[in-house]
Amino acid sequence: MGSHHVSDFLLFAESPMSRLIVLMPEHLTRTVSSLRAANPKKDSILFVEPTQDWSQENHHKKKIIYSLSSMRHFAVDLVEEGFNVEYLKIEDKKNSGILEVELEQVVQRIGCERVVITKPGDYKNLLRLRQLSGRLGVEIEILEDDRFLCDERAFNSFAKDKNNLRMEFFYRGMRKKLGILMESGKPVGGKWNLDSENRKFPRAGIESIPRIRHEQDQITKDVVRLVKKTFAKNFGDADGFNFAVTRTEAVEVLEHFIQNCLPSFGDYQDAMLTGENEMFHSQIGLYLNNGLLTPLECIEMAEDSFNAGVAPLNSVEGFVRQILGWREFIRGVYWIKMPDYAEANFFECDRSLPQFFWDGNTEMNCLKQCISETKRHAYAHHIQRLMVLGNFLLLSGVLPTDVNSWFLGVYADAHEWVELPNVTGMALFADGGYLASKPYAAGGAYINKMSDYCKSCAYNVKEKVGEDACPFNYLYWDFISRNREKISTNQRMSMIFRTYDKMTDVRKAEIARDSQVFLDRMA
Repeated sequence: MGSHHVSDFLLFAESPMSRLIVLMPEHLTRTVSSLRAANPKKDSILFVEPTQDWSQENHHKKKIIYSLSSMRHFAVDLVEEGFNVEYLKIEDKKNSGILEVELEQVVQRIGCERVVITKPGDYKNLLRLRQLSGRLGVEIEILEDDRFLCDERAFNSFAKDKNNLRMEFFYRGMRKKLGILMESGKPVGGKWNLDSENRKFPRAGIESIPRIRHEQDQITKDVVRLVKKTFAKNFGDADGFNFAVTRTEAVEVLEHFIQNCLPSFGDYQDAMLTGENEMFHSQIGLYLNNGLLTPLECIEMAEDSFNAGVAPLNSVEGFVRQILGWREFIRGVYWIKMPDYAEANFFECDRSLPQFFWDGNTEMNCLKQCISETKRHAYAHHIQRLMVLGNFLLLSGVLPTDVNSWFLGVYADAHEWVELPNVTGMALFADGGYLASKPYAAGGAYINKMSDYCKSCAYNVKEKVGEDACPFNYLYWDFISRNREKISTNQRMSMIFRTYDKMTDVRKAEIARDSQVFLDRMA
């Protein structure tokens, strides 16, 4: 990293500069639109560590450490490149932690012809910048975030006149457009989607691959101490932080995954094992989402591994689908549906988030494992998030705004554009089916099939009702019953309702009773 430290950063010269480039925590790449044509001799750069944003949610300590350390390392790189950088740290007394306040003061102090910023990844920040533009006195040019492979205009064209959207059709279009895993105009292997091959549970004795753990340099050590002091009451553990915080380190993580984990990723991507929150997953979402990695390089590296015979097609296709399909798709959904999407509540849920989502104090072992691992690592893989945590919150009728706040705060890779559609549309079906074709609701049998959690649980996954029964079992059927009017016309749910209707009145009463007792106790 050279000899510079964050404390050595130059302040702006007092003479007018051509452009002031504002970099946000998710734009840490030299090829982001605001920086691509930047000139060190003419342009200045402003970083503001946004304490206001981090104080609005109970953000995980490791998430804050990652964001701060990555920003500070990237700023050092820009200083070494010759840019005039002003960096307002959390500990700076003059830093209010509010981007628009600091930006207004800097413009008044140094003068500039224009302010340039890449479009933020959340609606509120975009709105704040647009409101500021009218009173700043200089033009704020908000550039498209072209790190994504599908721009907003193209996605709007795909979504036009559709009452609901399906990722699969979008994904196929993106594969064709970019020629990814294509051969003579057709998908390699003859199928677009190999998800049906990606649901194996690990055979006895299989272990996940050890990952690269990055040592903390002085910048990161300083940040860890700062976060422990400043955010002492925040959720999560600060100790053991070892994420990549530079572009070089992030590429090492990607290369290690492609060579060592991707070959088994496809088979076991839905599996869950106690103490193995990583499994064969890439854990690169946080690097993609703040710019240390780009989506196309990840996709091309995975495709190269298939062509070289390193990884099988089901693994590579599954990995590509998550980035080229799902990630791009939900970003498009976010910008089409905001700001109303943040308040979507199709099932009219009104329960508060249970306290054990913060402390892990529950006898349901699957929840305890996923929450505890989240607390330690600021990470859980997508099936843990969707089919354990999200599934439980869906069945329990927890208020979607509470659920979104939790997911946004606790995961290091969570930015609102990616978190909100995943939770509101996928996990909670709170948009009524705009994004997902059916609620992703399941009883205990699914968790038992795809994990070893049930073996060490206080509840019996085989029992359907009663004190010893797995709560997922009766909560599932209670969810089906109480939401019948809203989802009975969904064709994918018809068989479920036929099964419920065959139950005796006694069994239905037991389901309702046990669910009410559990939910009252949870409250």
